[in-house]
Amino acid sequence: MEVQWLGVEFPRPGPPHRAVGLIFSMLLGAWSAQALEMLVGKIPFLQAVNGSTVMLPCSYASCIGIEDLYFNWQFNDNGTMQKVCDSVIASETSVPKVAIYRERVEFVGMNRANNISILLWNITFEDSGEYTCFGRNPKEKGRNHSAIFHLLVVDELKVVDNTLTIMIASAVGGAIAALMGFMLLKNFTLYVLSKLEERNKECLVTSSGIDNTENGLSGSKADSKPTPKKK
Repeated sequence: MEVQWLGVEFPRPGPPHRAVGLIFSMLLGAWSAQALEMLVGKIPFLQAVNGSTVMLPCSYASCIGIEDLYFNWQFNDNGTMQKVCDSVIASETSVPKVAIYRERVEFVGMNRANNISILLWNITFEDSGEYTCFGRNPKEKGRNHSAIFHLLVVDELKVVDNTLTIMIASAVGGAIAALMGFMLLKNFTLYVLSKLEERNKECLVTSSGIDNTENGLSGSKADSKPTPKKK
């Protein structure tokens, strides 16, 4: 049903439970926008050589800020989660005191730019697997989030064979160059033909004028002889 007021029709408000549902959805959307997020980068995967040193990236984000943010790194050891390190960040400007539970691990985040990354020294094949960066923010009523980073330790990095890619790119480039050359040659040929056609037209006009002069037609420059008088 519709309600008229000052000649304008307005839709009648729906049942109260619909309005409550709409308000709840809006609040839920606003709450989700403020929720804590743990980020490990756009490419959450790293392949590294045995014996090298790697950094596992992680940062946090929260629209309303943090207060006593708890975070930790965990390693998935064949289904068993082993704690790598953990700490509590009192505020966005404080530097956390991180407890390390695994050898060859160093915390390098220092909370700069919300960074809580760790460094793995002299990695071995046993270090391959999933690393989870977890965070919980009491300021958001204990809202928590986690992100997974994959590490693969190998003997040596394989060189990717780009021969096929280069061949395809060369073929496509050659085809484009040939098409451009054909179009240039076509345009040049049409230009030459148009010039020859214009020249032929000029020659025809000139030849027509000369013929008229030689035949003594009107408009010619030939001397006209007077008509002899009858005796």
